[in-house]
Amino acid sequence: MSDINKVVLAYSGGLDTSVIVKWLQETYNCEVVTFTADLGQGEEVEPARAKAEALGVKEIYIEDLREEFVRDFVFPMFRANAIYEGEYLLGTSIARPLIAKRLIEIANETGADAISHGATGKGNDQVRFELGAYALKPGVAVIAPWREWDLNSRESLVNYCETHGIDVDFKKKKSSPYSMDANLLHISYESGLLEDPWAEAEEEMWRWSVSPEAAPDAATYIELTYEKGDIVAIDGQAMSPATVLETLNKIGGANGIGRLDIVENRYVGMKSRGCYETPGGTIMLRAHRAIESITLDREAAHLKDEIMPKYAKVVYNGYWWSEERQMMQALIDRSQEYVNGVVRLKLYKGNVDVVGRKSNDSLFDEAMATMEDDAGAYDQQDAAGFIKLNALRMRIEASKGRDLLK
Repeated sequence: MSDINKVVLAYSGGLDTSVIVKWLQETYNCEVVTFTADLGQGEEVEPARAKAEALGVKEIYIEDLREEFVRDFVFPMFRANAIYEGEYLLGTSIARPLIAKRLIEIANETGADAISHGATGKGNDQVRFELGAYALKPGVAVIAPWREWDLNSRESLVNYCETHGIDVDFKKKKSSPYSMDANLLHISYESGLLEDPWAEAEEEMWRWSVSPEAAPDAATYIELTYEKGDIVAIDGQAMSPATVLETLNKIGGANGIGRLDIVENRYVGMKSRGCYETPGGTIMLRAHRAIESITLDREAAHLKDEIMPKYAKVVYNGYWWSEERQMMQALIDRSQEYVNGVVRLKLYKGNVDVVGRKSNDSLFDEAMATMEDDAGAYDQQDAAGFIKLNALRMRIEASKGRDLLK
């Protein structure tokens, strides 16, 4: 690392990354380039510019990546119906490959020797950032201060600021008891009270949604229009990908939808308790499966369900840029060719109910499915041979004296 002259830092403008700027300058005697991404976290990112300038940073990148984030990362993931360990909608995981991509692109543009991030040495994000970086630039150097320095508490970080003359306004503010991460897909909460998996999360913690008990007493109905597996309109109004998700977050949050409290298995080996708000994503997952239910062939749908846990695990662990994810994505995207139509949903006190679905590409045949007279569309006598052929292997086993009741 002795030949590091310039580093691109993923910079939030918060306490940790402000300390990292000064620490990199002093420890590596290098120039620091800051990169701040607006992924829809709900906070202004432009103030990060003044903070970076005050730290002597000359090259400052502040970018609105909301549309790219939803279009190229969130939507492809939702085509797969990806959900980790049966519950988690991967809100943090899916943001990291985009940040890694821009870190590498900026490093190439500025001639930087290394990238840096503020992820700790105990979490998943360090893995996600660095796997992405190495996949896109194999020889890049990565500096992870939390694995190197001895500043292991908020108090030590604040003391560092005071010693080094870093004027950060949050020194005077009361810190949140939670570690939070937000983007257009979700907001996550960890640490504090949540480190006890028996303790119920405080109602005051939640920021994006009302409690189901406080949600309106009247249901909200919405219609989502799909083209090739992606939502393109809400209630008939065409919207961009980011606007779709932002709108669904507001509607879902107002109806108490999307809260989750789980203990998950981190890639680094430990269990972690976290709470998540994903109102828009919760609606999207339910609606996407509904439109697929009438447009996807049975075996295609089942194949997607079989590979989904693998896909979700790959995304969670940070392998978005891997060959296996791209291979699975090609299969998934091929399956979405005819996933077109409209889904009608009923939102009520934390619940998302599918109450209608229609498509010009529907495989649902009313003539065959009816319990009334099908006018010869389906010959029920054909079922006898079908059943006997499928029972053949079991009949052979039984005829050989095998006791299947053991």
